[in-house]
Amino acid sequence: MAPPDAALAALDPDAIARDTASLVRIASLTGEERPALELLAELADGLGLRADLHRHELEALRSHPDHPGEEAPRVELWGLAVTLPGRDPGGPRIALDGHVDVVGPGNERWTRDPWSGERSGGFVHGRGSADMKGGVVAALHALGAIARTEGAALGEVVLLAVGSEEDGGLGTFAALERDDRFDACLIPEPTGFDVVCAQAGALTFTGVVRGRGAHAALRLHGDSAIDRYLSIHTALAAHERRLNTHVEHPLMRELELPYPISVGRLEAGTWSSAVPDLLRFEGRVGVRLGEHPDAARAALEDACGGAEIAWTGGAFHPGETDPGHPWVRRVLEAAVVDGDPRVVGVPYGTDLRLFTARGIPTVLCGTGGIERAHAVDERVAEADLHRLARIVVRALAGP
Repeated sequence: MAPPDAALAALDPDAIARDTASLVRIASLTGEERPALELLAELADGLGLRADLHRHELEALRSHPDHPGEEAPRVELWGLAVTLPGRDPGGPRIALDGHVDVVGPGNERWTRDPWSGERSGGFVHGRGSADMKGGVVAALHALGAIARTEGAALGEVVLLAVGSEEDGGLGTFAALERDDRFDACLIPEPTGFDVVCAQAGALTFTGVVRGRGAHAALRLHGDSAIDRYLSIHTALAAHERRLNTHVEHPLMRELELPYPISVGRLEAGTWSSAVPDLLRFEGRVGVRLGEHPDAARAALEDACGGAEIAWTGGAFHPGETDPGHPWVRRVLEAAVVDGDPRVVGVPYGTDLRLFTARGIPTVLCGTGGIERAHAVDERVAEADLHRLARIVVRALAGP
């Protein structure tokens, strides 16, 4: 067999699905990723790969001027680097990057236990299966298949398994502070096998609206914070329309809503028979390609006149890779064998921007299932996991 045919034949679809299910069973909520990384290290060892599980200096990262922000409570931060040697000492050094932290299951009733990792109907079910434990496991098995058959990739490949992506990207930020000598990166986020070259930014904010309390029976003597918030909510909708009028970036222009604004949480009042004197709201605002986050912050604050705005949690800057870059073409050629992928942009923040900020060309390409990420009954197709592993093999071990 000619490269990478032997590595493609060495992929074990059942093992990829089985290991994805095992990883899903570990409820690695953001801030609690170490057990999931320990399992991945064991799986890497079993595939004949070199795994380095390490603890980052959390306080040093928090004091860094480019600290990307955090939302979840955390007392430690761990990372895993799995290395596949390269057969050409001068070959390109490639990163594969994937997060193992997941959001909670939410309040809706799941058909199955969200941590079951059940394999049924051709899917692996459970929180994190699509976003993005399946992608991490598929990439790991791709490296294992290359190691067992070709012995090496074109150049050295390092799989970075990280935490803290969901609340700002601290895991990847820490990994790149430790080692950023990469020529390109592939992040197997769920994209439906499209190749993502551009991502919007996203900033998290908290707002406070103050009113004047009164007895509900004498509400005209008060000033409801809820009533005052309604005009702010309307202003946010108008600001979203401005952000999405005359979108310049060609990949973002194709999206239905490139730069969304969403209020995800409201809290007001302390008693049903009292006019509320305080309302808190939390949300996120999209950051346009080419826009500095400080400008996005100032524009939202201006739109929310009458509210006190604080910027909390993760700060996802926008990021992009030139669609004409050779790495984009290579991943696209690896993906087109099994389908008809497009080069696209996405309206959400990812760790892509942490690589491109350092001049490292980076794309996303992964399974289907993004529509169930962060939603009830998340699942990933086992066939998609195998397809993704094949794409990774072709991109890394091809001629």
